[in-house]
Amino acid sequence: MALRRSFDTVVLAELRQIPASKALGRLAIVAKADPSYTPLKNTGSRRWHVRTTRGEFEIITTGVQWYDTRARTGGGGAIDLAMHILGLSFVGAVRRLRDEVPPDGTDYP
Repeated sequence: MALRRSFDTVVLAELRQIPASKALGRLAIVAKADPSYTPLKNTGSRRWHVRTTRGEFEIITTGVQWYDTRARTGGGGAIDLAMHILGLSFVGAVRRLRDEVPPDGTDYP
């Protein structure tokens, strides 16, 4: 019987709390905030023009929430975002994000 490995729940919780805007900055080749964007509902939201190895995206972020205006899909948390913009599996997204976080955690709040 194969051993089943899983990620530490603390690590998963920390990755899910990374603000989507910060995750974009670490995952994308280019993530540029749109200065012409005027939020209608939440004044803390921002629109980003994003380029990855999979293509270009227009992402709106509010805290950990994100929405892809072109694909008309969204989610909550950096793991879902990494899966969406990079085409990764859950395991691949967690590994990618985990590897991006410095040991002292100074880069991500």
